[in-house]
Formats: sequence, structure tokens, C-alpha cells
Amino acid sequence: MSDRPAPWLAIARYEAAGRARGSVVLTGLLSGFLLLFLAFFPSMSSAGIDLDAYVESFPPAFQEAFGIISISTIEGFLAVEFYQFAWLLLVGLYLAYLSGGTIAGDVASGRMDLTLSAPVARRDVVFGRFLGLVPLVVLLNVVLPIVAYVGVLAVGETIAVERLAAVHALAVPYHLCCVALGIAVSTLVSRAGIAQRVALGGLFALFMFESLAASSEYDRAGSISPTAHYDPSAILVNAEYDVVGAGILLAATAALVLLAVLRFRRADLAG
Repeated sequence: MSDRPAPWLAIARYEAAGRARGSVVLTGLLSGFLLLFLAFFPSMSSAGIDLDAYVESFPPAFQEAFGIISISTIEGFLAVEFYQFAWLLLVGLYLAYLSGGTIAGDVASGRMDLTLSAPVARRDVVFGRFLGLVPLVVLLNVVLPIVAYVGVLAVGETIAVERLAAVHALAVPYHLCCVALGIAVSTLVSRAGIAQRVALGGLFALFMFESLAASSEYDRAGSISPTAHYDPSAILVNAEYDVVGAGILLAATAALVLLAVLRFRRADLAG
């Protein structure tokens, strides 16, 4: 019996190893970004300004887009200043952009021909590329809650550990869905740059559509966006854990990866 790993596992390991340095750098940058925001909270909370009244003056669509519930508490401040923008939007867009160039990039450069010249099925390539980005998602969602908790204590505040853990545990299905979206687009477009822009633009368009639909009579239509099923503000401020939403995101992830497999099996790489 051969000791060689399955092809999809070998591809996943290779992809993850190649991205290890970048993953550490990204985690460090986001950690610094988070700590920088936390450093501003003591001065804001002691300034004697009614922050909640201030944010209530914002247009409803703006409040809906960025999940603004409260900003006067450390939970609300973290949700608005970091999780609703950097964690939900920027990290999601980055993952979609990064995964969008995986398969399309290898096809455009000719490296895919070399990969498939080995006894590797096309489905293994798709699974391997997807799984190769999972360690990045796991790293971000393991390190950042620790950084956030330590940062909150450092500024003299307290935060419920279970809420902080939940906001990251429920972020994993959302981030995986963003990766799967990029992988699917990467099998539909043969040029890496275009695939990355389509994946990034598509996710942002879904975010904007969901934000606008939420404040209209067509709010249910916004559920097609991954951002509709992950709400950091509801978790941190109201302790509302949308387990059903996480299940929908995992199902969407599986569907997108399956779509990528079916599309890549039929793709003409010589065209």
C-alpha cells in the first residue's frame, strides 16, 4: 500500500505551505488593525458624547449596511469599527479575490497542464485548491479572538468570552463560502486577473444588494448574499447566534465547490 497522500491532500498541503508566510503577515496586520481601534475606545467612551444618539442620526440604509446597533459599549464599538467592516467585508473580499486566481491562474500560465499530466483528477485539483485556503481561514479565526480579548483587557474593559468565540466560530462558514465563491469563479473564467475581479466585485455587489434590500419590502431577496447570514453586531451586542445561517453558508460552500468541480471537468484548457 502506497504511503503517498491522496492527490487532493498533496495539492492542499502544497497550496497551504506556499501561502504560509502571507497568512502570517495578514494575521499580523489584522491584529495590529484591531488593536489600533481598541486603543481609541477609552478616549471615546470618556469624552461625554452620546455615541448611540450620534449613530442614530445616520441614514437607515447606512446603519443596516454596517450593522450598527450600538457603539457606546465595547461590544458595539468592536462590531462597528472592526467586525462589520474589516472582518465581514474586507476579509471576505480578500478571500474571494485570492481564491479567484487559483485555478484560472494556473490555466493561463500553463502550469495546469503540468499538474494534470500526473495521475491527478480534475476534481482533486478543485478540492486541493479549496482546502489549501482553509488553514488561512482557521488561522485568522483562532488568532484574532485571542488578540481581541487581550486588547479589550488592556484598555480596561471586559467582554463576554462566549460572544467573542461565537463571532469567530460563525465567521468560519462565511469565510469558507467566500473562498468557494472565488474557486467557482476561477473555473468559469480563464484569466486570473479577470476571475479575481469578478469574484471580488460579485461579493461586493451581493453585499450592497443585501444592504439595500434589507431596508425595503424585498428584504428576503437579500438572503442570496453570504453577508445576510453572518451578523457580527447581532452576535456581539445581542448574543444572537444564527446557527441556521451558518448551516446555509456551509451548504452554499458545498454547492459552489461542486459547481466548480462540474465546470472544471468540462473545461477546455486548450481553448
